Amino acid sequence: MNESLLRSLTPGVLGVLVRRGADFVAAEDAVQDALIEAVRVWPADPPRDAKGWLVTVAWRKFLDATRADTARRRREGLVEEEPEPGPAPATDDTLQLYFLCAHPSLTPSSAVALTLRAVGGLTTRQIAQAYLVPEATMAQRISRAKRTVSLVRFDQPGDVATVLRVLYLVFNEGYSGDVDLAAEAIRLTRQLAASIDHPEVAGLLALMLLHHARRTARTAPDGSLVPLAEQDRGRWDTSAIAEGVAILQVALARDRLGEFQAQAAIAALHADAPTAEETDWVQIVEWYDELAGLTDNPVVRLNRAVAVGEADGPRAGLAALTALDDSLPRHTAVAAHLHERDGDLELAARLYAEAAHKAPNLAERAHLTRQAARLNTRRSH
Repeated sequence: MNESLLRSLTPGVLGVLVRRGADFVAAEDAVQDALIEAVRVWPADPPRDAKGWLVTVAWRKFLDATRADTARRRREGLVEEEPEPGPAPATDDTLQLYFLCAHPSLTPSSAVALTLRAVGGLTTRQIAQAYLVPEATMAQRISRAKRTVSLVRFDQPGDVATVLRVLYLVFNEGYSGDVDLAAEAIRLTRQLAASIDHPEVAGLLALMLLHHARRTARTAPDGSLVPLAEQDRGRWDTSAIAEGVAILQVALARDRLGEFQAQAAIAALHADAPTAEETDWVQIVEWYDELAGLTDNPVVRLNRAVAVGEADGPRAGLAALTALDDSLPRHTAVAAHLHERDGDLELAARLYAEAAHKAPNLAERAHLTRQAARLNTRRSH
């Protein structure tokens, strides 16, 4: 059984049912039933038209459930005539399904969960494992999200920016359990890029590929974090880098710059440097200036301060840092790094230790603690 094929067909099948008039909750249930039937039947009797088979079976599952539910007699018009089995319609509803799952009435966490379930074809158990929450909790979250979007008309225009934010949230979750969410986000973004010609979709895909290319070099064998400057660049995935850069160049040539394209340009400059010392920090600062003009995001300005510290010296970086709220995540860690580069090891060690207490996860906490210990050791000799 080709699980990846089933997952790739899921959004198209679900879209057909919703467009025929099924509400989202009932349609999603019917599609899941059809997928279960496919797992049972296909190994011995594979269909010639996989999507057409799934559409036919899912629609029949939906009709069976509708006829059996006396409380839903308002759907009588839907069950009067069952479409004849045949090839799946050529219309691709994937894009509308993305918009539906990333509807602004949903919280970001609910939108992510619903996207993974309805568009990604993941099971509730897989999503729960990835987010380290009980399966029952994730099931409730998805059920609430499905009920919310069931009230939304399928032909309403959607917001591409919202869809992209949801996909980026999925990507940033990385890997946990038996589902690689970073790889899943790349797959879904490729699917979206095939459905819509939009430079920011291409920009996000390029950004994901460029970040993902460095994945294996980000951790040491013992699981500890390896900073970008210390990574073994020979372990970076050069084919993913080449693909990301090529996609980005085409997007930038359209002269419709967006924040994901700007972020991808920064990632491409890091990927292009043979060594950390050869990084073009001046150009990276210029791209951060572009990015800051596109989005009023304090984290962008924090990262810009790091780049300024590399391009113009640590004191210039510290000057840029003073304009930012010191309660920002990673602000203390950035200050520690810049003070270390400026030669104040005592203050840097104290700030690294302080940053470790604020770290959002154990890996980052351990890394910052080691940085503090390293500087304290240097000072004692």
